[in-house]
Amino acid sequence: MPLLPDYFQFAAPHWLWLLLLLPVLAVLRARAGRLSAVKFSSVSLLRGLGSPLRRAMGGLTLGLTLLSLGLGILAMARPQQLRTEETIEESGVEIFLSLDLSLSMSIRDMSIGNQKVDRLTVAKKVVRDFIRSRTSDRIGFVVFSGRPYLASPLTLDQDWLMTTLDRIGFNQTKDMGTAIGSSLATASKRLTSRDSKSKIIILITDGANNSGKISPRDAAKLAKTLGIKIYAVGIGTPGYHQVPVPTPDGQYVGVRDEFDEETLKAVASTTGGRFYPARDAEALAKIFAEIDRLEKTKLNVRRNTLIDELYQWPLTAAAVCALLAVVLGQTLLRRNP
Repeated sequence: MPLLPDYFQFAAPHWLWLLLLLPVLAVLRARAGRLSAVKFSSVSLLRGLGSPLRRAMGGLTLGLTLLSLGLGILAMARPQQLRTEETIEESGVEIFLSLDLSLSMSIRDMSIGNQKVDRLTVAKKVVRDFIRSRTSDRIGFVVFSGRPYLASPLTLDQDWLMTTLDRIGFNQTKDMGTAIGSSLATASKRLTSRDSKSKIIILITDGANNSGKISPRDAAKLAKTLGIKIYAVGIGTPGYHQVPVPTPDGQYVGVRDEFDEETLKAVASTTGGRFYPARDAEALAKIFAEIDRLEKTKLNVRRNTLIDELYQWPLTAAAVCALLAVVLGQTLLRRNP
């Protein structure tokens, strides 16, 4: 609940006009002169009486009286300090990113600037920008190859998400294959553990399901019954590619890169989501920007104004000045016959 900067106001500022009377009273009192306790025919009879200090303090009582009146007027104007308390409610959107880490994601058929990079590098860069734009959403990661792994539970901690994303790499999964269906089922299970306004899975893959205990279509039906929407992103350029597969002797052999676009389309449409082909880094960035727009929810911002009354401070000071004026008038500054 952040507090916005404080500000100051008078609840009854019309009383402040009375302050203009104070200099008028001071001038009128000065012109009248000091009131005499006893009248003498000639002041020469009293020359030399009275200490210099008392004479110098002669106007103190008047000053304290005027100051007391001024502080009393300020108190009547009711000075106030206002503090605005702002409460931002969470949007209620919970997002699981299901990221393919199969060896085909290491194909270097995409570019960032003028540099050729693999598909995983581009996916991580775009996902990082997407996370930064979703500051009020809980986000989690499931990564998969032959089987799924929970990389991060749902969290609002963006620093943690960025650190987790940096750690994601091909060394995180040792299994061969692409378990798209199992990854969707894992993400769906995590999303059902909480109540939220909207639940979505963003699947990023470049292959076809060839591993796992559940098919992508069955996982999509399960997600639909749980109220989860799936956006499927097929990353990579069309055609045939040589995928580096390590052999026991440390050599690499090439295999055909499979891509099942029809299944990804069926998975997305089953849950009311959409399928997007991402042929390059720019297209992938546009896809995530569109998903960001589609899944925006309005934040509820409530502002409460807290008012602290300050009139008691000038009122107390006015009372002290008035009391001091009375005490001095009856003691040190008392006029004797």
